[in-house]
Amino acid sequence: QVQLVESGGGLVQAGGSLRLSCAASGNIFSINAMGWYRQAPGKQRELVAGITSGGVTNYADSVKGRFTISRDNAKNTVYLQMNSLKPEDTAVYRCNADGRMWYSGALSSFGSWGQGTQVTVSS
Repeated sequence: QVQLVESGGGLVQAGGSLRLSCAASGNIFSINAMGWYRQAPGKQRELVAGITSGGVTNYADSVKGRFTISRDNAKNTVYLQMNSLKPEDTAVYRCNADGRMWYSGALSSFGSWGQGTQVTVSS
């Protein structure tokens, strides 16, 4: 199995910054896309930002210009730098990754989610 562990959430005032990290571990052969999703109470989960293995990124319109996603392929880690935070950014943020892993001596596809980290932005 492939595990994803997030860190970096917390409480911050509006206008502040936070940096989230998500490290993947396990019998990983390769990781394709990695991304950050968020879900606020009473709302649907939404994609915040994604990044391919080649570094191509995409962002939700609501975070463009404020958030930056990046990854360190050598460390199997994805980051989300969040600047100019707003109260509406308050949510549980979860990372996601898909790729290929070793399973019983053969390559198999995987898709994994982290446990989530709370981001709270006060006004």
